[in-house]
Amino acid sequence: MSKYKFVLNLLRNDYPIKDLYHNKYSVFMVERNIHSSRKRNICVHKSCMFAAKPIISQKPDWNKAVSEAEKIVGYPTSFLSLRWLLSDEIANVALHLRKLVGSNHPLLKTAKSLIYNGRNNMQAWGLIVLLISKAAGHLNVDDMEEDKAAGVLHSQRALAEVTEMIRTSHLIHKGLVNITPGIYPETTELHDMTFGNKIALLSGDYLLSNSCTELANLRNQDLVELMSTVVKDLTEAEFIGRRDNQNNPLPCIPPPNRKGYAVKEWTLRNVLSAGTLLGKSCKGTLKLAGHNDDIQEQGYEFGKHLALAWQAYLDLGLFINKESAMSFNLCSAPIMFHIEHDPSILTEIDKGLESVDNVDYAKVYNIVSQGPGIELTKQLQKKHSQKATEVLSIFQESDARTALYNIIAAMGDF
Repeated sequence: MSKYKFVLNLLRNDYPIKDLYHNKYSVFMVERNIHSSRKRNICVHKSCMFAAKPIISQKPDWNKAVSEAEKIVGYPTSFLSLRWLLSDEIANVALHLRKLVGSNHPLLKTAKSLIYNGRNNMQAWGLIVLLISKAAGHLNVDDMEEDKAAGVLHSQRALAEVTEMIRTSHLIHKGLVNITPGIYPETTELHDMTFGNKIALLSGDYLLSNSCTELANLRNQDLVELMSTVVKDLTEAEFIGRRDNQNNPLPCIPPPNRKGYAVKEWTLRNVLSAGTLLGKSCKGTLKLAGHNDDIQEQGYEFGKHLALAWQAYLDLGLFINKESAMSFNLCSAPIMFHIEHDPSILTEIDKGLESVDNVDYAKVYNIVSQGPGIELTKQLQKKHSQKATEVLSIFQESDARTALYNIIAAMGDF
């Protein structure tokens, strides 16, 4: 039984699941052919700095790209290891989570996004870490440490799990609700929110503590220090800029000279909230493989730019692939670019200073759709995708490198 079916069966038992699992957001899939290579050389060529790209006649489909990548690294899951998901603690969380079905607690939305492993979220970060591990190969490592079937080290597989546990714990912790006096006059609703907070706090802490234990077991002080800065950055990302009473982000007021405002603000937020985790995980896995500092820094740049390209891709989806009436991140790239172009939109956005629910999202959507924000975000996404692609050129051609190219290409152009 797959991990998804396991969790869904727990949630379905005696309780209706459709409110939890029904995805009100449309999922957009484009059928594409996938290009794959069968070569398995994984040596690093320092002199190979040209941008070697595979010949791809059509953009690869996202699900196929991920499926092929999982086969290459022998990693059957795209988000958490089964030994964590099937633990008694997580099973207990799933049982309690059923009690929240029908309430408005944000944890339900988080749980749905974690169970539904589609292209609307990037729960394949551990997979990216393993692919870059295999693409780079390893130097001067004990044969006992190598998973010969997958071509990666056992320590690299453990780091991939740590990466996903940190990411998942952060997403769960973001589901906590700020409960102020009088905000929930109904006793039932107050109880649901309080109970949901307890589940979110405990389950997030459980994953984070396990990630720390796994990291310590690797017995690499430099790696522990590197990944500890990731947790710091994730925390700092939640305190940057303006926020409403529930800590939802709001755009900062631009300076008189607005040139470069959008890229600077958007990059700062997303490097801290995503780029450093994937970037430093890729750097850490190359450190475990014995590569020099230059190669490690290239791994960091790849992970950072891939995370930023992915976030720009998601931001574009908000304005191209969904209904305008739905709520969305008010600090997404198209909005930030529009503020730089015409800050008068802040008049509407500032209605959300107390709660983002007070913002007329349909109005903001229509304003941004008619401005330059969408096109500028497309350029931003292409820029970071290209930078990630250029880093891959330092590795010799292999199945793993081709899989990474395909994952980047699967984001596609809008």
